[in-house]
Amino acid sequence: MDKHSPEFDQFASAYDELLDDPLRNRFSLDPLHFHRRKWHLIRRLLESRGIATGTRIWLDVGCGRGELLNLAGKEFASACGCDPSARMLSPHTAFKTYEQASTIELPFKDGSFDFVTAVCVFHHVHGEDRALLIKEIKRVLTPGGWCCIVEHNPWNPVTQTIVRRCPVDADAELLTASRMRDLLKASAFTSIAKEYFLIFPEKLFRWFGALEGAFSKLAFGGQYAILAQAPSHLSRSESTRETSIASSQNSAAALPVNLTANEPAHAK
Repeated sequence: MDKHSPEFDQFASAYDELLDDPLRNRFSLDPLHFHRRKWHLIRRLLESRGIATGTRIWLDVGCGRGELLNLAGKEFASACGCDPSARMLSPHTAFKTYEQASTIELPFKDGSFDFVTAVCVFHHVHGEDRALLIKEIKRVLTPGGWCCIVEHNPWNPVTQTIVRRCPVDADAELLTASRMRDLLKASAFTSIAKEYFLIFPEKLFRWFGALEGAFSKLAFGGQYAILAQAPSHLSRSESTRETSIASSQNSAAALPVNLTANEPAHAK
């Protein structure tokens, strides 16, 4: 298989069954619980920086079936997603989704978004491709835009066990929050904030969720989130490329390069 091919096409038809694990189910039987927790933390990180979602144009990279988009998309001025796997993209999501040509190519013009997320994506991206995907995220962000990366925490033994037993994660290479932060810094991202979460199972979180904040800086949680800001000014080479593109294309809308959008009748 080509390293950039959509490996999740083979998992799409039985995705829920492949995720089924007794240990994972002890944390939550509701498949949307983990998506709600992610959005809760992402929103809190944005609010801590005074970022109003209602004025932002959001892209969810590796959006899969669009669960996070459906949960949070209405909070933004505009939202869409993309994924390398056409079979994973759901026709039932309320927001437009686009097929990526590969894991390291995003089908949008430069500066199309001012907020980008990549949730549990990078452990399926390997070697130098991780840096290339970070550069792609920076490319589609406006100068000074923000991105949030959510990943599994390799220091958590429960996470390691679940990932090791999950067929969907057969190729997974977990990366630490420090490594993720270094990748962002190498592409000139700044204002980097990091928090760990998913410490308590769903039942306990209802009662003790407020305590997670006390441990958010320690590597206890099953996952972590990193919020970072793109450079406010383009480099000379980027500025030259942006000027060239602007002279031949309309630069305002977040239009895809291809026409493989999944657009249901009620898409926004």
